[in-house]
Amino acid sequence: MSLFPIRPRVRTAALTVVGLAAAAVVASGPASAEPSASPDTSSPPAAGRPTVVLVHGAWADASSFAPVTERLQRDGYTVLAAPNPVRGLVGDAATVAAFVNQATTGPVVLVGHSYGGAVITNAATQAPRVQALAYIDAFAPAEGESTAQLSAAKPGSRLAGDPATVFDVVQDPSAPAGDPDLYVKRPLFAQAFAGRLPRQTARQLAAAQTPAAAGALGEPSGVPAWKTIRSWFLVGTADQIIPPAEQFAEAARAHGVVVTAATGHLAMLEVPAAVAALIERAASAR
Repeated sequence: MSLFPIRPRVRTAALTVVGLAAAAVVASGPASAEPSASPDTSSPPAAGRPTVVLVHGAWADASSFAPVTERLQRDGYTVLAAPNPVRGLVGDAATVAAFVNQATTGPVVLVGHSYGGAVITNAATQAPRVQALAYIDAFAPAEGESTAQLSAAKPGSRLAGDPATVFDVVQDPSAPAGDPDLYVKRPLFAQAFAGRLPRQTARQLAAAQTPAAAGALGEPSGVPAWKTIRSWFLVGTADQIIPPAEQFAEAARAHGVVVTAATGHLAMLEVPAAVAALIERAASAR
C-alpha cells in the first residue's frame, strides 16, 4: 500500500480542528525569580505595508518562523502565522485562504516553507489580496504535481528513499483508514532537517515534530498562483530535503526572483536575517 494516497480533489467547507503543539527551545541555566522586562524596541506597523502571513511546513509548527517574525516585527511589519493542518493539500489551502481573507486587511505577502510552499501555491488563488509569494526552501508545484513526487524529481532528498526507512507510521483512529500520520524518524530528522543546528536543538526539534497525513504529501496541486502573482525564492544550497536543483527548476518556471543562502532546510532558524530580508524585498516590490 502506498504511503501517499491520492485523495479526490473535492472542495469542502469543513474546517479541521487540530491541537496546537509548541516546539520551544529553552535556554539552559537557572531562571530568574523576577525577570526584568526588556524594552520594546520594535517599530510600530507602518501604514501601507502589506501584512506578512507565514505558513509552516510539514513536521513543524509556527514557532519555526519565530526568529524571522521577530525581525519583521522589529522592522514594522504586521506578521501573522496561518494554521496549516497538513491533512490534505486542498483542505490546507482552503484553511489558509480563509485565514487570509478573514483575519487580514489590505495587501498580503504569503510566505511558505517546505510543504507550506505547496499550500500557498494553492491558497493564493483563493485570496485576491495576496500581492506576492515567498518560498523558503519550499515546493512550488505545477498543476497535477504532488510534494512526494517533487521530492524525488531530482537526486539528493533524504526523504526519497524507502518509506519504511524514512517514516514512523501511526494510524490515527479518527482519520481515514489507509491514510496514516507520518513522522520522520527522529535520527534522520536531526541529521537531514536540522543537522546544521546545534545538536541539542536538532534533537529537540526532532522530538517535537507534528505529524503529516500521508495523503497530503501525495495529493496533486491545483492551478498554481505563481502563474499570476510575483514570487521570490530563497534556496538553501545545503538543503537535504528539497534538493537545490529542484528548487532552482521550480523557481525558473515560475519566473521567480531567486536568492541563495548557505543553509540547510531550516533556513528560518539557520539564517533568519536572510529570510526576513527576502520577505521584505517581496513586500516592498511594486
